[in-house]
Amino acid sequence: MPAAVKLEGRRTRAEQRAASMKLILDTSEELFAQFGYFGVTIKDVADRMGIHPALIHYYFDGKKALFDAVFERRVGYAVTLRTAELDAYEARIKGRPTVEGALRAYYDGAFDVYINDEEAWRNFGRIFAQVNNAPGYGAEKMEAYLDPLVLRLIGLLQKALPDAKSEDLFWGFQFTSGAYSLLMSRTGRIDRLSKNLCRSDDFEAVRERFVTFMAGGFNALYKRRKSRSR
Repeated sequence: MPAAVKLEGRRTRAEQRAASMKLILDTSEELFAQFGYFGVTIKDVADRMGIHPALIHYYFDGKKALFDAVFERRVGYAVTLRTAELDAYEARIKGRPTVEGALRAYYDGAFDVYINDEEAWRNFGRIFAQVNNAPGYGAEKMEAYLDPLVLRLIGLLQKALPDAKSEDLFWGFQFTSGAYSLLMSRTGRIDRLSKNLCRSDDFEAVRERFVTFMAGGFNALYKRRKSRSR
C-alpha cells in the first residue's frame, strides 16, 4: 500500500509539517537512489506516497530543491563525522601521520555508517556517488561540503610523504574518490563477476580492504618517484 501523509492524534502544526517533510524526503531519497535525478519526477514521488503532487510543491520549489534537501539532510552529518575522525587522528599522532592512518581517519567512519545504519544511508550513498560524478552542479556540491576535508587529508598525506609531488597526492585522491563512488553505487557488477563470492553491499568486506589497497597505491607512486630522482 502507498504511504500516505496522515495527521495523527493531536500533533502540533510544526510536528505535522516535520512528519510530512520527513516522509517526502525518505520517499524521494529511495527513488533518487534507484533511478537517479533525471529518472524521477515530483509526480513519481507523490504517486509512491499516495498524495497529490501539489503537497510536495507546497514544501519544495521544484525537483532540484527537493533533491538538494535530500542530499543536504545527510551530507552535514557525513562531514561532521569525518571532521571528528580527522580531529581524533591528528590528536593521537602528534604531527607524525602515516598514509594508511590518514586514509583510515577519512574513510573508515564513513564505511561504518553503511555497515551499522539502516538502508536509508545506503540510499544516500548512491545519491552521493551521483553527485560526486556530476560536472558542474556536482562539483559545486563537493566544493561546498567536502573540498575543505579533502585538502585537510592531502595535507596529512604530504606530512606522511614529505618528498611527494603534490600532483601525485591529488591524483591519488582522485583514484581513491572514484573507487569510493563506485562502491557507494552498489551496481551489483562484482556480484555477477565473482558469482556472488563478493557482494556490492558487503561494506564490512570493503572496509577491511579499501584503505590498505589505496594506501599501497599512494606509497607505490611515492617510491617510483623517489627511485627516478636518484
